[in-house]
Amino acid sequence: MVIVRADDFALAIARAEDEAARYAVDVDAEYLGLAQAFALVDDPGDGAEVFSLMRDSDLPPDEYLDAFFDTGDERQGGVGAASGRPEPPR
Repeated sequence: MVIVRADDFALAIARAEDEAARYAVDVDAEYLGLAQAFALVDDPGDGAEVFSLMRDSDLPPDEYLDAFFDTGDERQGGVGAASGRPEPPR
């Protein structure tokens, strides 16, 4: 996720696409052509919402997460006791 300052969504998307294309080259990946924009209400800071995605689904919560966010192919790590990493300070 990147923050782009722009006067409208079209300019924000164009700038995000340029950034995604450059990033893909840097990490030897392929940009697939999907960029989304979200208008920030507040300046970014602790607790500020910087992205929102809502979709309708008839799936139960666990199946929804598995279908869209935890497919098993993500490049991610864990935090806390289950991962062997300490919890961050609160």
